[in-house]
Amino acid sequence: MINILVVDDHALIRKGLKQLLEDNPDLNIAGEAASGAQAVAMLRAQHFDLMLLDINLPDKHGIEVLRQFKLEQPDLKIIVLSMYPEDHYGVRALKAGAVGYINKQSAADVLIQAIRQVISGKKYISEILAEQLLNNLIGESRELMHQTLSNREYQTLCLMASGKSLGDISQIMSLSPKTVSVYRGRMLAKMGFTNNAEAIHYAISHHLVDAQE
Repeated sequence: MINILVVDDHALIRKGLKQLLEDNPDLNIAGEAASGAQAVAMLRAQHFDLMLLDINLPDKHGIEVLRQFKLEQPDLKIIVLSMYPEDHYGVRALKAGAVGYINKQSAADVLIQAIRQVISGKKYISEILAEQLLNNLIGESRELMHQTLSNREYQTLCLMASGKSLGDISQIMSLSPKTVSVYRGRMLAKMGFTNNAEAIHYAISHHLVDAQE
């Protein structure tokens, strides 16, 4: 029996995953968490073989939560299940310790295949993500500027581009406005921009607006 922890702040998503997997008798949704903190508490209380983790969580960004999970339980297999395309967070998730990244719009059998693949000791990488990784490896694609940003800097850029104010970003990221301003300054410096407008134009032109929160 493969015991799975689902971490997603949407109850309907958790219910849908449970219904999807119940036709497979060896796959058991043994726990559900709506936040990073709740997931950490559950991991400390019982054993899970696999975690299905969303990027958008109400208390912390999913990539940060992923890193914390891997520090506490290095052997835990984590598949990121996100609404965002692979080119937004796929490489970041793998670097943080995930063994797979799946877009929520993927077919149901893709998720089942991914679960069985990672449980067998392999990683699950879609064709889109595999191509992106290969291009980066052999140097055929120029590294985009936003790929040099930290997760917090990248999140700040995406939220700015989506029209969020400093106060909104501070609330979403659970950080003080002063700290957000620091991340904004670092982001502008790394990307060589002199003002917010240039950064926002870049984010929109590279289709990063949907990668918010």
